[in-house]
Order: sequence, then structure tokens, then C-alpha cells
Amino acid sequence: MRATTIHAPFDMRVEDVPDPVVRNPGDAVVRVLRSCICGSDLWAYRGESARQPGQRIGHEFLGIVEETGAEVSGVRRGDLVVAPFMWSDGVCDYCREGLTTSCDHGGFWGSVGSDGGQGEAVRVPFADGTLVALPAEAASDDRLLAALLTLSDVMGTGHHAALGAGARAGATVAVVGDGAVGLCGVLAAKRLGADRIIALGRHEARTDIARRFGATDVVAERGDAAVEAVRELTRGQGAHAVVEAVGTEQSMRTAVSITRDGGAIGFVGVPHGSGTGLDLSVMFDRNIALRGGVAPVRTYIPELLPDVLDGTIDPSPVFDLTVGLEGVPDGYKAMDERTALKVMVAN
Repeated sequence: MRATTIHAPFDMRVEDVPDPVVRNPGDAVVRVLRSCICGSDLWAYRGESARQPGQRIGHEFLGIVEETGAEVSGVRRGDLVVAPFMWSDGVCDYCREGLTTSCDHGGFWGSVGSDGGQGEAVRVPFADGTLVALPAEAASDDRLLAALLTLSDVMGTGHHAALGAGARAGATVAVVGDGAVGLCGVLAAKRLGADRIIALGRHEARTDIARRFGATDVVAERGDAAVEAVRELTRGQGAHAVVEAVGTEQSMRTAVSITRDGGAIGFVGVPHGSGTGLDLSVMFDRNIALRGGVAPVRTYIPELLPDVLDGTIDPSPVFDLTVGLEGVPDGYKAMDERTALKVMVAN
């Protein structure tokens, strides 16, 4: 079959690789209908995150079950399913507590020795604990497929950040970052009932989506100017809840500075390139809480799925470019050059 591999910085290839097969009784093989490129994939693309030459890549996908192992009972051949960005067994202590990303037997798509989502098919370990069945009729609805694909990562991650920040009715929420996760954080905050949502971003096409998703205000400044602008919008106090969806030192400093005393930051931006910029004495003095981390999206899919299916939320606009599998290298280039927000791969 064909699948995306990474060989060196900026060297993405679509190559022939062995077809996935059921190896263990709990496995399933899924034929991929839709996958996508994540902002976190760009760190490998740019050489800032190590990969072995020829390693598979991609961790967001949905598709059709082609084959199952003898012990799989939750899905069957022909089912349309979505996979969270990590597999998990569904039965360990962490999974039962909802922290599927810490599963005792879990793993990450595209890790050494595993299939990546940016290919024609994927072997899914622990299929019963990992995969979530979707309505069969969604397979013929391109917009709905795009919305459902966000449940594999960015919508669940934005939801995780909004929960960690304490987004709720009556709260003012600020979102640092205008990438797909930040935009889904806006949508999640709106879904949770936030009264006011301030989106921090400089790219008009993206902030237009933020407004469509529920942002009431947009702050285009960065650094100290952004902090001043948010405080002007909040009577000098800052936001009750802040979503940090970037992962740089500057973004975390901004998040701390715009959080209201007694507020909280939900951080989901993958830390990269620097320290975190956290000053614990400032957070201590101002009673600022910090929650977040790797989002256990498998836990959130059953909660978010009904709202996607009935149109209460529609995260599909985060995809602004679609390519075929052979066009994945061009998709990486487009995201790296910021001519695309998030690229969907249609098989």
C-alpha cells in the first residue's frame, strides 16, 4: 500500500510499504478515508523533533474497518470508525479514570514500528478500546467527515484546554493561538457557555473562523501589547480562563499575564523550542491554576460526537486545503509556509 514516510527535514515521501495485517486478537485493520496533517507534525518536518529515516507519520484518521482479530467485539468489518491520536486498551486503571493517554499499553500512531495515519490503511491495536463507531451514512457526507475527523485530535484537544481553563457560563475566556487547536478551543469554550471569548491571532483568515466559532473579540497584537489589549477589554483584570494552544515561551508568558487573579490556564500547546516561561511566584501570588497536557481525546469523543452529528458544533472549517495521498508532501509545505491552516488528506 501507499503511505507517507519522513526521511530527513523537509523530505516527506509517499512510498510503497507493507500492507497492515492483524497480528494480535485485539487488532483491527482500518482502510483510511480521511486523515490530516497536524501542526505538531511540522516539528518533525522541520527537523526539530527526531525521526528515523523512513518512519511513518500521521496520527489523525477515520475510515472503514476491513478486518478484525478474534477478540474484537466492539466493531466489525464495514463499520465507519474514528481513531483518537493514541491507541489505548480501554481497561487499565488510567483508561477507566479517563486518562487514556497514559494507558499502560497505549501508543502513538507513527511511532517506530507502528503505522501512521497518513496512508491507505492502519493496523489498530486494542481496537475495542481505541476505535469509536460512526454512523455509516456519514461516509458519503464530505463536510460531516471533515467535522468528525477533528474528533481524532484538534476538537478534543481544544475541549481539553477549555475544560482545564475552566470555561463556563459567565466566564471570559482568552485563547492564545490561532491554529486549528486554538480555533477548536474557541468552539469548545462557546459550547461550554462562555459569555465572552477573546481570540489572540494575527491572521485574518483564521480570526474570521474564530469569530464564526464564537469569538466576541480579536486581539492581533503580540507580547506586551497583547497583554495590554486583553486587560483593556477586561477592566484591567484579565480573563477567568485562558487556553494556551501554541507551546512557546512567549505564548505561555502571554497566557500567564492575561489570566485574571484566581483564574486558570488550560495548556495544550506542545512545548517546543524553549522553556515554558512560567514564573511560579507570579502564579502563586495571583492564585493562577495550570491544567492541561496531552488531551485524552478518546474519553471526549462520546461526549462531543452527538454535538457534531446534530450540527451543534461544526469544526470542519479548520480544514482549508484538501489533498490526495500523493499530495501530502505539498500539504506539509503549505502548512509550513502558513499558506494553509490545516490540510486534510482524502483517500
